[in-house]
Amino acid sequence: MRRVPLPLLLLLFLFVPAGCTSPPDGKPPADRWRPEPGLAWQWQLSGKLDPAVDVPVYDIDGFDHPKSAVDDLHRRGRKVICYLSTGAWEDFRPDAAKFPKSVLGRGNGWDGERWLDIRRTDILEPLMAERIDMCRAKGFDAVEPDNMDAYANPTGFPITATDQLRYNRLIARLAHDRGLAVGLKNDLDQIPQLVGDFDFAVNEQCAQYDECEQLAPFISAGKAVFHVEYELTTDEFCPGVRRLKLSSMLKKYELGVWRQPC
Repeated sequence: MRRVPLPLLLLLFLFVPAGCTSPPDGKPPADRWRPEPGLAWQWQLSGKLDPAVDVPVYDIDGFDHPKSAVDDLHRRGRKVICYLSTGAWEDFRPDAAKFPKSVLGRGNGWDGERWLDIRRTDILEPLMAERIDMCRAKGFDAVEPDNMDAYANPTGFPITATDQLRYNRLIARLAHDRGLAVGLKNDLDQIPQLVGDFDFAVNEQCAQYDECEQLAPFISAGKAVFHVEYELTTDEFCPGVRRLKLSSMLKKYELGVWRQPC
């Protein structure tokens, strides 16, 4: 076997991007979708999917819907976001048994859900990669990873802000390696550090808690902020979020078909 001359080897090393990883199927990812501010959207995580809402973006559950549903939305001219929980375990998911008890923390307030020990990336990275592979195989354009602010909640684990930044960037990289856009879900306090790692944001109730200004870095970077309120009326929150160029609507907590956009 011929040896590569040392100067050439060093030159090759200099031109290999740091942290470069291969996509799961060995193919380079296509240029991903990059949603811009102001896009209208539909967020439906319960009930029979209604594909007829006249908006350019749909956000639906990645496990609950087959590739045919994603294909149908694409035929209707929609971009489709794959909802996944990446920070909490759900006992009703088909891969629930793959999560060892050692990474399951306290309940997060929803039936059948428990916080994950996001420090254990040795366990969670391959499991989340499988989930994002599923999104890609079904043809989704993007991922909405939920429960991305464990460090700010009573999880049962000593999770720090640094742990959260590391984990959130891992999830973003897994999506990007597969050619998918990825959104930062809530986690407002870490937006300054993470806006460069994510392609859009998804937020709940920033108007109710007077936090919408914290999402401005995404808008300034030309990245959409998909936002919902549950308890305010549209008269109460729409004027303010329009000025900020958020993509906002009123929804019910069950996130069914019903929506009232700004």
